[in-house]
Amino acid sequence: MPTLFEQEQSLFFQTYKRLPLDIVRGQGCYLTDRQGRQYLDFFGGLAVNALGYCHPRVVKAIKDQADQYIHLSNFFVQEPQVKLAERLLALSGFARIFFTNSGTEAIEGAIKLVRKWGTPRGKKNLFGLSNSFHGRTMGALSLTERAKYREGYEPFLPHTGHIRFNDVEDLRAKVNDETLAVFVEPIQGEGGINVLSREFCTELSTLRTKHGFLLVADEIQSGMGRTGKLFGYQHLGLLPEVVVVAKAIGGGLPLGAILGSSAVASVFTYGVHGTTFGGNPVACAAGLAVMEEIIDGGLMTRAGAIGERLLAGFQELRRRYPAIVTEVRGFGCMLGVQLSVEGQSVVDRLMERGILVNCTNTNVLRFLPPYIATDEECKRVVNELGEVLGSL
Repeated sequence: MPTLFEQEQSLFFQTYKRLPLDIVRGQGCYLTDRQGRQYLDFFGGLAVNALGYCHPRVVKAIKDQADQYIHLSNFFVQEPQVKLAERLLALSGFARIFFTNSGTEAIEGAIKLVRKWGTPRGKKNLFGLSNSFHGRTMGALSLTERAKYREGYEPFLPHTGHIRFNDVEDLRAKVNDETLAVFVEPIQGEGGINVLSREFCTELSTLRTKHGFLLVADEIQSGMGRTGKLFGYQHLGLLPEVVVVAKAIGGGLPLGAILGSSAVASVFTYGVHGTTFGGNPVACAAGLAVMEEIIDGGLMTRAGAIGERLLAGFQELRRRYPAIVTEVRGFGCMLGVQLSVEGQSVVDRLMERGILVNCTNTNVLRFLPPYIATDEECKRVVNELGEVLGSL
């Protein structure tokens, strides 16, 4: 009888490098494998599992909605959609929302939204930033700059370019009156937890006023309270016209959204955009439970406190191992520890110790813990990382 891993090898396109773990259960911050070993998960489902695994409020919301109906279609007004939309718009201050199934679909919708806005104004040029990652569909890839994701998929969308990350002079040289929109990750996740500088954000806002283009914030990874604020851009003084969210919003179910300010509120009209499954009622019910826990339950504040504790621990490791730890950055439950060596061996050693984290951009350890992590669990992660670094 072939093992589960052997079956995976023979059945799937080999697009994922799977972890050598056969997980049978998730509870709170922990995963349990088939042999009964537990792992403290600070990988967080790649920023999806804000409330950890099997949060009782999310599980109840899913079950209750599944008992009512699982799918209607967007020809029907659906209470879970309306309630979640109302909550998100009230918290964010935006005017309109469109629900999607995923982050990359939300990016595609945002591209359509800004193009629809810009066409009558004679604006056509879209920009992303270097080292960015917006998704794997063709529009999202056009905005994504990193070669590892783009090679072999050319040609990309016309009138799409890239501005060097945090390079004010490159920003000034590239945007003009034909610029339609600039897409930014306030905190780059896949790129290595890189934070936009205040100088870059100030100049971006100034040039937006001068040239009249739109700013789109990709908050797929950094949004929904992960940084201790609802959105990452709130740390930086930015005020985008469009915000894209996903990952944590669905509580583990596929859900994303495009939020638009009054500047774009009337751009999408009947029939110009749509989705079959976007805003699925079960996912929206789960999303409402997530929002209630994050906001009413105080977990957004807790995410900020977790970040302070982890940052202090990681900075101490930087002082102890300056030849290995070169930089620590991020906010809340979205932190990066940059190493002078490749990070995968550190990730592997932590996994052997029962700690799950992720390596991105070759040498950055990415920490995306659930907002329910305890002080003791944070201390354990810092201590285990210290022991691994000390052994290098």
